[in-house]
Amino acid sequence: MNQTKRIGTVGLGLMGSSIATCILAAGHEVTSLVKDLGIVDEARQRILSFLEQLHQEGILTERPEEVVKRHTITDDVAKMAGHEVVIESIIENVDEKKSVYKKLETVLSPTAIIGSNTSAIPVTVLQSGLQHPERVLGIHWAEPAHITRFMEVICGKDSQLEYAYKMVELAESWGKEPSLLKKDIRGFITNRIMYAMLREAFYLVENGYATMEDVDRSLRNDLGYWITFAGPFRFMDLTGIPAYLTVMKDLFPELSNATEAPAFIDDLVSAGAKGVSNAHGFYTYTPESAERWEEKFIEFSYDVRKLAKKYSSSSIENI
Repeated sequence: MNQTKRIGTVGLGLMGSSIATCILAAGHEVTSLVKDLGIVDEARQRILSFLEQLHQEGILTERPEEVVKRHTITDDVAKMAGHEVVIESIIENVDEKKSVYKKLETVLSPTAIIGSNTSAIPVTVLQSGLQHPERVLGIHWAEPAHITRFMEVICGKDSQLEYAYKMVELAESWGKEPSLLKKDIRGFITNRIMYAMLREAFYLVENGYATMEDVDRSLRNDLGYWITFAGPFRFMDLTGIPAYLTVMKDLFPELSNATEAPAFIDDLVSAGAKGVSNAHGFYTYTPESAERWEEKFIEFSYDVRKLAKKYSSSSIENI
C-alpha cells in the first residue's frame, strides 16, 4: 500500500488527535471526520503540540507547521470518499460506532479498510450488519498513540486476512510493531493479560497483603525491568522454562478468580476520580503534581520508545 495515500480518521479527542498525529508524521494526508466543528481549534493546537514533541525528539524531520497543512478536519462524511483506510476513534459504544461505519459505507470504496480503535468491543459485533464486513478490522492503539510502537490488528469473524496483512504493512511504515490476531476475542492480547494482572493487584490490596505503593513498586522493579526487552514467552526462554511450570502448578489455584469489578475502583469512580486528568485518583495529587506526572509520562514514553526499538526482535536477530 502506498505510504503517501490519504488516510481518514474519525474523532479528534485526545486519542483520536494522537492517532492523527502519528499518521501525519508518517507522511500521509489525513482527513478527520468530527461531529462538531467547534472543537477544530483545540484539536489543531493539540496535534501541533504533539508534532512539535516528535520534532524535538528527532522522530519527525519535517517542520510541524508544514505537516499540519496536510490535515483536513470536516463534519461532512462525503469528504472521506477516495480514502483507502479510515480509522475510527470515538467512544466505546457499539451503536455509535456502527452508525459511523454505515455512513462511511455510503462514500467509501468497497475495498477501503475501516478500522476501529476499540479496546473492549469484539470486532465481530462491530462488523455485523454492514455491507462489506470483510474489510472491517480492530486497530488497537496504546496511549500516547503518536509515541508508542504498540498496535494490535484484530480480525472479526467476517474479516478477510488480506485486509489485515495490508494494515500490518501500513502500520509498520508508521513506525509501529503490530501484532495480528487472526481470530476475534474480547480484550485482544494486551488487555486480557493486563486486566488479569489488575485483578490480582486489587486482590492483594483489598485483602491487606500489600499497599498500592508496594504493588506498584514490585511491578516497576521486576516486570518493568524486563518487559520492554522481552515478552513473557521470550522471558521464559531467557530465564529457564521448567521453573515456570512448577510455579504454575502451585500458584494458579491460588490466584483470584473474581468476576465482579473490585469495590475499591467502583467507589473511586463514583466519587468522581479520573486520575491525573482531574488530580483525583488512587494516589493523592495537587493540580501541580498531577501535571508533572503527565509531563513525566510523555518523557518516559519517548525514552521507552527508543529502548524498545534498540532491543526489538528484528534488531537482535539481524545482528
